[in-house]
Amino acid sequence: MLKTRRASGREVFSWSLYDFANSAFATTILAVIFNRYYAGVVAGGEDGVAVSWFGETLQVPGTTMFTYAVTLSMILVAVSAPILGAWADARAAKKRFLAVYVTLGVLATAMLGTAGEGEWLGAGLWFVLANFAFAGGNVFYNAFLPELADPDEMGRVSGFGWGFGYLGGGVLLAINLLMLEMPGMFGFEEGELTVQHTFISVAIWWAVFSFPFFMNVRERAVPVSQTFLDGAKESVQRLRSTLGRVREHKQLWRFLLAYLFFNDGIETVILMAAIYGDQELGMGQGLLVMFFLLIQFTAFGGSLLFGKISTKIGVKPALMLSLGIWCLVVVDAFFIGWTGYPITEYFVLGVVAGLVMGASQMLARTMQGLFTPPEREAEFFGFFAVSGRFASVLGPLTFGIMVAITGSLRYAILSVIGFFLLGLLLLSWVRAPRTRLSR
Repeated sequence: MLKTRRASGREVFSWSLYDFANSAFATTILAVIFNRYYAGVVAGGEDGVAVSWFGETLQVPGTTMFTYAVTLSMILVAVSAPILGAWADARAAKKRFLAVYVTLGVLATAMLGTAGEGEWLGAGLWFVLANFAFAGGNVFYNAFLPELADPDEMGRVSGFGWGFGYLGGGVLLAINLLMLEMPGMFGFEEGELTVQHTFISVAIWWAVFSFPFFMNVRERAVPVSQTFLDGAKESVQRLRSTLGRVREHKQLWRFLLAYLFFNDGIETVILMAAIYGDQELGMGQGLLVMFFLLIQFTAFGGSLLFGKISTKIGVKPALMLSLGIWCLVVVDAFFIGWTGYPITEYFVLGVVAGLVMGASQMLARTMQGLFTPPEREAEFFGFFAVSGRFASVLGPLTFGIMVAITGSLRYAILSVIGFFLLGLLLLSWVRAPRTRLSR
């Protein structure tokens, strides 16, 4: 069992198990089943919903409504995370804060099981709360890593948790497929298990597998006497000073700007792939779940493959190669069907996207590590995490607006290429070291 100099194997395993628990939300809710269900059924699909705005009635497509909900939840996380994070640090209350976020996330996710056709506002608000709790809770979860592992062990422990997360999300997604396609395995008649039941299964999975974390992982931070207002002020000052220190490292600053754009593209493709397969290609629920299970499997292999490539050609060239492949994926998605076999073509595209999905995220984190001075690890990686939350705002919003303007998912997916190209351009100006910066 994996252990470190700071923590026992049971504690590290319990920490990693939380990734196993909440990754089910990332797959079933964000990427595969709920996003498609909300956009296509709850919020009216291509016809959309009528929304009154300053006396005017607008017809907003279901996909656009989903992207608005994602954007709102990510803005809430980005604004609140630095302040609440500082408060949790001062009170040594990361574990208690995470417990609140998990409780909120589990309850809100369970309420998604009540979402029916036309209930776009209620279901959208429950989703905003659930996604806010999912992404916001990860801020406190990740903050435990420096307490559990020394700097030279963090990559190993983080990678273990990341891999465990892929496993957890994939396992429940497979169970969800069986629930929908073969309900008899669970003692139900045909049609008795619906997509709403898969949302409830995510809530149960999240709650059950989070339990070992709260039982076994202890908080090592020492509380500091500080009011909430003082903590908020200190948080803002700390964020400002961190931004100043990051900008002193010119190459790191360039890399972070590049990361903001290309990561936005990656997150948007992941969020919209199931909706695209459903509405553009007519893929059913079973096919889409199998599609994403294939992506989960290939993402793990892609991380290993590009890890080897990066040792031969360098981290930056390997990352640029992966982003170049992302551009080809987006262009092919726009022209999907040119072979005459659109479903087969989409599965092939899924394999390619899976190979670069895990790879590009892994390589980005590696580059961040190469640029980060050892004495600034926690500070800079915290800033990296917060910037990643902001990076999840613009892409989905742009996609949703393009759908509303053009009425076409194809033009919306093509717009994503701009994020990859801009990220590539900015990354080309970065001079990356082949080894980690010294003190």
